[in-house]
Amino acid sequence: MDGTLLDADGAIPDGLWPLLDRMERRGILFAPASGRQYATLETMFGARAGMPFIAENGTFVVRDGATLSASVIDPGFVARTVTLLRRLARAGRDLGAVLCGTRTAYIERSDEPFRDAVAPYYRSNEVVADLTGVQDDIIKIAVYDFGDAETGALPALEAGAEGHKVTLSTPHWLDVSNADATKGRALAALQKALGIPASRTAVFGDYLNDLDMLEHAGLSFAMANGHPDLIARARFIAPANTDHGVITTLERLLEATRPGDEDGS
Repeated sequence: MDGTLLDADGAIPDGLWPLLDRMERRGILFAPASGRQYATLETMFGARAGMPFIAENGTFVVRDGATLSASVIDPGFVARTVTLLRRLARAGRDLGAVLCGTRTAYIERSDEPFRDAVAPYYRSNEVVADLTGVQDDIIKIAVYDFGDAETGALPALEAGAEGHKVTLSTPHWLDVSNADATKGRALAALQKALGIPASRTAVFGDYLNDLDMLEHAGLSFAMANGHPDLIARARFIAPANTDHGVITTLERLLEATRPGDEDGS
């Protein structure tokens, strides 16, 4: 979403909506794959019949309101990670945690700067007194580091990962999830469920949490302003999100194929 589909103002470009209609008429599925929660994605895209949502960086997959998969983290590990984050905060690291549940997201910090950072990604959220007391299936722990996450919170979380995966999503956001929960694995499972081969799949991404999606698509595009590691791995480069790269590339793909060629893709 951010850095890939959304424009410079963080909004869905107007040109996407008629493009989605064209794709639907030709039997092509469009699946948002994001670190954002499902409730946020559903609000942004509306209830479009048949649209799959790969939410929470692959830990939660929903289609037509039905949960296709949810990768729930061990509650003991969640509590230990919250304790670690509190220790980092006491040591002077300016950060906040979001426990991403299947029902909603949970936060302890309620100050305006942190709420502003959380709101675009977790529109459904609840302030609680103690994150360790949350009663929900937690599928991801998201951490916002007001400094540089790669040199700040990331090393400490990796050291305490206990076999879990820590992924840098943006320069400030990083996510902790089960090791087998990724956007790529979620995409592969969705392809299997819908009978869509990788050869008939196109993916777009801009940051490190998109890396493993590239392995599951015949057409893999890194945004021109994406992370260098992603650009190095992708087969093709799409124009920057500020130039509406996803939309212009999809329009070219539609023009290059005959109606009916993509049915079932």
